[in-house]
Amino acid sequence: MASSREYLDFILEQLSDLEEISYRAMMGEFIIYYRGKIVGGIYDDRLLVKPIDSAKSLMPTASYEGAKKMLLVNDVDSKNFLTRLFDSMYDGLPAPKK
Repeated sequence: MASSREYLDFILEQLSDLEEISYRAMMGEFIIYYRGKIVGGIYDDRLLVKPIDSAKSLMPTASYEGAKKMLLVNDVDSKNFLTRLFDSMYDGLPAPKK
């Protein structure tokens, strides 16, 4: 099942306090970037982020079983939480591939 543009727009609005949020459509889903680094994506109308230490500390019970190990973000209704999550993750994310 592909993700809807409406859900993407909702997540982008929730992240609107952050600068340099972008996305790329990929096979019916969306990859989310923060300041040029991949943070996660929207898959089946769910926000998933990379399982780095800073994300795990803010969401200790989050998990997702799929092709890649990711963390399911359940608190997408809180702009404050999503802003904190993305800000805390930035330094721990790998640099973009050239």
